[in-house]
Amino acid sequence: MKYETISITQSVGSLTITFNRLEKQNSINAIFLTELNEVLDQAEQDATCRLVILEGQQGVFCTGMDFTEIARQESEKDREATESFSPSHYMETLKRLTLIPKIIISKVDGRVVAGGVGLVAASDIVMATPRSQFSLSEALWGLLPCSVIPYLIRRVGYQPAYQMTLTTLPISAQEAYRIHLVDELTETLDDSIRRLKPRLLRLEESTIGQMKQYFRKMWLITDAIEEQAISEFSELLSQPKVRDNIRNFVEYGQFPWESQKQ
Repeated sequence: MKYETISITQSVGSLTITFNRLEKQNSINAIFLTELNEVLDQAEQDATCRLVILEGQQGVFCTGMDFTEIARQESEKDREATESFSPSHYMETLKRLTLIPKIIISKVDGRVVAGGVGLVAASDIVMATPRSQFSLSEALWGLLPCSVIPYLIRRVGYQPAYQMTLTTLPISAQEAYRIHLVDELTETLDDSIRRLKPRLLRLEESTIGQMKQYFRKMWLITDAIEEQAISEFSELLSQPKVRDNIRNFVEYGQFPWESQKQ
């Protein structure tokens, strides 16, 4: 099946999803979320599949929400075409990654920004090369990484997640490994996955699903917390100043802290 924003490769026991929006820095739009979930449907229907591998390409894993699509929503004629892009769709996707009875591996080689950090944080295993970087840039635009934070705190703890949000600075792969955002730091991602794969393939699908359900009960992410995250982000995104920040960047390449072009 042909996809617009991703490509897939199947091998024995695994399915690899390659993000394929390099012209948009592998950012997330409505079609991306829809196609990602369609492939997850496909994986769930395949009883032989145990691993789903997420990867970017050419030094970019994923850079979060597609500002171009958000800016287009300012136009009524485009609103219907983009209305399926919503914080709830993204949040539901993160939740699905943590509950699907497949092992989700993020294979990172390059930049991970904003919502891309959420995909990583919601994965079961994260492998990264030393050149990789991770950042939460939302506050620069007047936003917050509302949907990312519950899963990031689950992975790294409160203070590292707060510091990434507050400073907006990229952290290195080495620092990400130190705080447990990354599970393995390696120059040879494929070799590392190849070594781990035979062990993971021994797990029954039902065991993987039960494990994920059980560990969710052991943590503080509830439906109410997820609903709060969606509500908070939606409210921030609707603020005129935030919409202006996004539109000015898309139309003029202007950052919020720069004076507006005349």
